[in-house]
Amino acid sequence: MVTIKKFTEIIAWQKAHELALSVYSITSKFPRSEDFGLTSQMRRATVSVPSNIVEGFKRKSVKDGVNFYNIAEGSLEELKYQLLLSKDLKYISDDAYKKVDNLATEVGFLLFGWKKSQKI
Repeated sequence: MVTIKKFTEIIAWQKAHELALSVYSITSKFPRSEDFGLTSQMRRATVSVPSNIVEGFKRKSVKDGVNFYNIAEGSLEELKYQLLLSKDLKYISDDAYKKVDNLATEVGFLLFGWKKSQKI
């Protein structure tokens, strides 16, 4: 069994970080009228995912850690809806939506696996 010493070694975190970078890139092209609306909401949700993975990783008990992984999953689902809304509002193309939605789905699978591996 491999021991992970730094959060940057967690594959779920790596993909969540990639997702955050993608969302920042996508939202940089949103209308200025969304700066304090959808853009801000999506950026907060996407940053919450890897941030909560990091916080869960540093918790001393498995129960505390899993709580933060659950929060990350909730933020990920929130982001998935916001991505769909962005597509429906024509802020992002169908192709861009599919790409980032696939990445978000991958993060979800990885996060689920990570969370499951932490339970004793």
